Amino acid sequence: MLLLPIAIAIDISEKIHKFIKHEDLSVWTIAKDYYLNFSIYYINTFMPLALFIAVILFTSKMAANTEIIAMNSGGVSFPRFVRPYFIGATIVFLFSFYANHFIVPESNKIWEKFHRDYLTHRSKIKHQVDNVNFQLNEVGDIIYMKNFNLKNNKGNFFSYEHFEGTKLKYKLISRKIAFNKKDSTYTLNNYKKRYIVNGNDVIEKGKKMDTIFDFKPSDLQFVDYLAKEMNSVKLYKHIQKSEKRGIKNLNSYRVELYKRSSMPTSVFALTIIAVSLAFRKKRGGMGVNLAIGVALMFFYVFFMKIFEVFGASATANSLLLVWLPNIIFGTLAIFLYFNAKR
Repeated sequence: MLLLPIAIAIDISEKIHKFIKHEDLSVWTIAKDYYLNFSIYYINTFMPLALFIAVILFTSKMAANTEIIAMNSGGVSFPRFVRPYFIGATIVFLFSFYANHFIVPESNKIWEKFHRDYLTHRSKIKHQVDNVNFQLNEVGDIIYMKNFNLKNNKGNFFSYEHFEGTKLKYKLISRKIAFNKKDSTYTLNNYKKRYIVNGNDVIEKGKKMDTIFDFKPSDLQFVDYLAKEMNSVKLYKHIQKSEKRGIKNLNSYRVELYKRSSMPTSVFALTIIAVSLAFRKKRGGMGVNLAIGVALMFFYVFFMKIFEVFGASATANSLLLVWLPNIIFGTLAIFLYFNAKR
């Protein structure tokens, strides 16, 4: 709560010139659609790290006041001393886990829309997808398009092929294709059908035809913000469906899905590390513990961001790389815990 107003003030100073360009943009809209969702995103993202610093401050204060020495003298073991911290970490974990999977994606949907409408330069918004090709289902239906405009839902040089095994049984091509939102159908212009009847090729031509296909224009675009706008159930189904369609690199989507679980889980390792570092009274007091804590927090964020980038590459094991910071800091937490216990 202390850091959030500072973050908002810095963000306002960076974006105020973009806000005032839009005469129809009210202060209420900026606060409701942008900064409310800005707060939700950053509070949830930095909750484990804020908890880490809070545990260090609180435990260092107890150590400085010799309260922990009194507890040890009274026979309180280190595992018993850590138990309330672990309960508190579990409460934060449950809140953060649910928010990451369901609340934040819905918040991101509004936040990203505001970005696209008011903050992103129109020339940088990519409406066209080039060289589209993917498999619609496991049966063997494949579509190709030279390009498709997501703004007007129109494409050029469309081709649909139906295979039975390795044999091509039906092919439909058209110079232009358009998606109709009202009934979710597609209109093909200057089309040509080719199929096999009794071993003979049959070709039909026409100027216009309405038909349906098992895909929507939104399925053609694979960008990071779409993953952030889907809750985890929808995101998982989208990844599964895209895999069946033969989409190759979905690791950026997998990273987003795995990160939603790895970030909340980090509270346990960070809490144990913080308690183990701060429960002894040190020369230099709280300042030394805080310095060590901030340094460890920096390394955690650094590793997390680096491994996310590596995990999004096509050949990477995204699950391992996303969880690797937790594995590293979890190992450190176990070592410090048993060292402190002795």
